[in-house]
Amino acid sequence: MFRPTSPVSLKGLPFNRMVPNILTLLALCAGVTSMRYGLRGEWERAVVAILIAAILDGLDGRVARLLRGTSKFGAELDSLSDFVSFGVAPAMVLYLWTMQNAGGFGWALVLLFSVCAALRLARFNTMLEDPNPQPWTYSFFTGVPTPAGAGLVMVPMSLSFDFQNEIVRHPAFVAMFLIGVSFLEVSRVPTFSFKRVRVPHRYVLPLMVLVGILAAFLVTDPWATLSMLGLAYLASIPFSIRAFGKLRREAEAKEVAAQQTPVEAPEGLGQ
Repeated sequence: MFRPTSPVSLKGLPFNRMVPNILTLLALCAGVTSMRYGLRGEWERAVVAILIAAILDGLDGRVARLLRGTSKFGAELDSLSDFVSFGVAPAMVLYLWTMQNAGGFGWALVLLFSVCAALRLARFNTMLEDPNPQPWTYSFFTGVPTPAGAGLVMVPMSLSFDFQNEIVRHPAFVAMFLIGVSFLEVSRVPTFSFKRVRVPHRYVLPLMVLVGILAAFLVTDPWATLSMLGLAYLASIPFSIRAFGKLRREAEAKEVAAQQTPVEAPEGLGQ
């Protein structure tokens, strides 16, 4: 006599593991929406959409670690979202804004930016598989991250909102940012990663005051403030190179000292 097997209870996926992926999808939607605003000529909204995508991208990884919702699926989804939001969307918005006036040369530059963003993400994913990374390298990225790169190439557009000057909108001026940022993304230049920055106690209060001042400027003059933040990030790269080199030299010196230290033989041997 046939007896039906007992039904197998299917376990649902905990919601806390879905939250990071939801944030990633929202970031992807914001990036694609920026291209829609670009097609309609709503440039300020296009920049805001990319900024929202960057904020959501910064949150999803941290939320995943807090809720213990990290997964291989989430990592792959995050990379695809980053490519669209920070590799394709800024390139298309800039092309529609001014680079189309440069003809084929303008299209080649926006393609260069998208390709370099894809290469940057591919290299980042392969570096995550390194089984023995040096601890001191956690404070640095290799090259400019794609969200930061998207913000940097949008600096000319942000400047144009406050400074009605044809220079900042000229394809040649925008081309310098596209070329420079593209090569910074795929370069080996170390840049600061602020994920593990520890602020000394004596600097906590001044830093909070600085954040308050920055928030006030973002409210009163957001586009000039965002532009200055982008330029300040570029100015920090020489300092990150110097700090990286110093830590590397210290680590190499410790390795050499460890290799030169003689190993003492146990008592009773060699007598």
